[in-house]
Amino acid sequence: MSDRGEVVLRAEKLCKVYPSQGGDLEILRGVDLLVHRGELISIMGASGVGKSTLLNLLGTLDQPTAGRLWIHDTDVLALPADRLAEFRNRHLGFVFQVHHLLPEFSALENVMMPALIGRRRGTEVERRATDLLVRVGLEDRLHHRPGELSGGECQRVAMVRALVLQPQVVLADEPSGNLDEDTSARMHALIRSLARDFDQAFVIMTHDRALAESADRMGRLEAGRLHFPTDSRPGESP
Repeated sequence: MSDRGEVVLRAEKLCKVYPSQGGDLEILRGVDLLVHRGELISIMGASGVGKSTLLNLLGTLDQPTAGRLWIHDTDVLALPADRLAEFRNRHLGFVFQVHHLLPEFSALENVMMPALIGRRRGTEVERRATDLLVRVGLEDRLHHRPGELSGGECQRVAMVRALVLQPQVVLADEPSGNLDEDTSARMHALIRSLARDFDQAFVIMTHDRALAESADRMGRLEAGRLHFPTDSRPGESP
């Protein structure tokens, strides 16, 4: 990934404070992050440090207490709720530790779901969904439901679902957390190849050091701040 790559996500001074009986609980204390097209970024940190909170803010699933966020050139926090939901569906992809596939639908239908929600139908969507499933080795599982798939296969379907609308960035929260060691290694290799082959940006919250170290940049979330110890590019480290 080139330093001159297009910026697809920019966060500035993101803060998140939760009120509690014992006083305000400050989870994030001014997080800055730049993500370039095709870049694979991992973020590590202890349990409870705020990785999922940060992912929810970057994914516009929650609002920060303070700070700003741009996806490509859109100031997403300025969008009204109805437009924000539409924007999120179109420009962001999500992969979680639990795949969240709909059990009554086939793998192909699950992958097509973001397009159907966005009222995008037709053979083009089905063709892209099929091509992606073939790309990740699921050509014989297109019409199988989640209950008929292994854990690794379900997670590959979830990964493809996140990519079907060609989002600006895919946000992943422990994507290999429920997989065994061998299946996790295959998932890590798949993420790297998808980032490379589709020039796709990924931001991954993980405890898995092997996955974290395979990224282009590895950050650590500590005491509410995001650090990139080996990277001193402006806006990307304290």
